[in-house]
Amino acid sequence: MRPLFVVLEGPDASGKSTQLELLERALNARGIAVVSTREPGGTALGERLREILLARSSTMHPLTELLLMVADRHEHVEEVIRPALERGSWVLCSRYVLSSMAYQGVARGLGLERVQALNTMATGGLRPDFTFLLDLPPEVAFDRTRERDRFEGEGLAFYARVREAYVRLLDTQSGGHIVDGTLPPDLLCQRILAHLPLP
Repeated sequence: MRPLFVVLEGPDASGKSTQLELLERALNARGIAVVSTREPGGTALGERLREILLARSSTMHPLTELLLMVADRHEHVEEVIRPALERGSWVLCSRYVLSSMAYQGVARGLGLERVQALNTMATGGLRPDFTFLLDLPPEVAFDRTRERDRFEGEGLAFYARVREAYVRLLDTQSGGHIVDGTLPPDLLCQRILAHLPLP
């Protein structure tokens, strides 16, 4: 069985980090080698970019934000994701191109065509096999993350735009599934595993 690239999407505090841990444990128990990673971040350079992107003191134009995200993603694909897949490990990733489409393309108003073109160049066209949207009502996402970092300071209307974009754009992703981000973590993990082809 070839290794799979699985992405978890959704607003911050939707449980992506918890699900990465639970899924890795469950897959390891089935004898599957797994690399868990995140965006922004996942590499030494990426973690420095993450600090800049999320710092509440940071101010930047939307296009600058997108370009930093794309730079992080290129480094991430070349240094972590593609090598892991090539050596036979599954990759579980918190956020990928769909995040940029929802946040920068729609919510920031930069346009999907621009976002897609930059990301295709950055990733070499590498697409996930499965994308799971951990869906939360905008009010819940906003309450869980209020004043946590620069993105969480955007307000409820921003969260509503992001969620609408996520739901609308999920159909463009390979193996796209919406799962209820309000479920208990163990149950949510089981819902995700049910969609994966497991040995």
